[in-house]
Amino acid sequence: MPVSTPTLPSPATTAKSANTPMSAGLVVVILAMLLGLQPITTDLYLPALPAMTSSFSASMSQAQLTLSAMLLAFGVSQMIWGPLSDRFGRRPILLCGLAVYMLAAIGSVMAPGMLQLIVWRTVQGAAMGAVVMCARAMVRDLYQPQDGARIMSKGLSGLGALVCISAPVGGLLAEFYGWRAALMAVAVFGAATLVLVALRFKETLPNKNLQALRPTVLLTTWRKILSNPTFLAFSALSIASYGGLFTFLASSSFVFITVLGLSKAQFGMVMLSTSLSYLLGTFVCRRLLLRFNVQQTVAIAAVVSLFAGTVMGALAWLGVLGVWAVMGPLALFMVGHGIHQPCGQSGAVGPFPQAAGAASALNGFLTMVVVFAIGSWLGTHMDGTVLPLTNGIWFWSIMIAISAWTLVRKYGHRPTSLADTL
Repeated sequence: MPVSTPTLPSPATTAKSANTPMSAGLVVVILAMLLGLQPITTDLYLPALPAMTSSFSASMSQAQLTLSAMLLAFGVSQMIWGPLSDRFGRRPILLCGLAVYMLAAIGSVMAPGMLQLIVWRTVQGAAMGAVVMCARAMVRDLYQPQDGARIMSKGLSGLGALVCISAPVGGLLAEFYGWRAALMAVAVFGAATLVLVALRFKETLPNKNLQALRPTVLLTTWRKILSNPTFLAFSALSIASYGGLFTFLASSSFVFITVLGLSKAQFGMVMLSTSLSYLLGTFVCRRLLLRFNVQQTVAIAAVVSLFAGTVMGALAWLGVLGVWAVMGPLALFMVGHGIHQPCGQSGAVGPFPQAAGAASALNGFLTMVVVFAIGSWLGTHMDGTVLPLTNGIWFWSIMIAISAWTLVRKYGHRPTSLADTL
């Protein structure tokens, strides 16, 4: 017999939202814009970072804080935005987050020094946490996990397209109009997303949990989510897959430019090819989900991920150097990443229709914790070889396979109601 808990809203504590369904096409467009805010915020300004650092006569460590401080705020803020969105709905939190994001983006453009830029980028990261969290939560509001994975893969296809153009556009703007133009493009994208949400987004949360912000309810909700095996299984999968991606992102410029001797333009093509491989993976994900369930889909993709990581790692250990020795396996790994992310993110929030915001926030927070651990590890292990990159991706490919073949296989089909887990 299910046990009643304060995590689940009762009729007396529930407020009905004015839920007007949106078409699937509109949902995908909005989802792509919301999720795309993250790569736009990070990738588009990276080509402008050297000029920005020189303009402010700042150190490289200060320049890196414009990224690391933003990511820290992004991860931590989701723990606040999640419960707020369960209490007040996705739409007001999205509007608030996007408005603050746009203001912070404009502040970054006008920053007179590196310290002010770091502050504004931190505020941007915190606001971005609201946007990305609500994007993942709204998929659970509207769809069951299997359908949610398909919709998420379409949204991530849009994100992949934005990733493809972010670095080239940022580089062109910085080259011809200066680094502030690249930051202004980030603000313009934020403003366009805000207008789209304001005009077209309809509230997706059917029942607002009026008790969601009570400390006892909040702690109980987090405890139940963190003890739910389905959440842990799919979170382990999505975190392991993102861990491999971040290992590449954090070490790639050093490895490809300094170790393998590519030019900046050639490195840009490397980034483009990885984005295209990821985009291909999201299309493959949808094809697989038409024939298999989520557990089977990620199990198949894990074969690709583990093969890619093992080949990359083995070639490096055997002393086989060359761009192809990294890029070939990496392309396969990114195809797997395009499958694991939509399945992992939608599966993690699947058991929590009444607490999708909190579940999405915890998933995002745990991911950022791992990201900071990876960054710290790389900071002490970059040794002038390709091994930190190849060993890292090999490790995460093993973690992906373990998660997909054991945890997701065993717990991926568990009940979709929080009450059923008690």
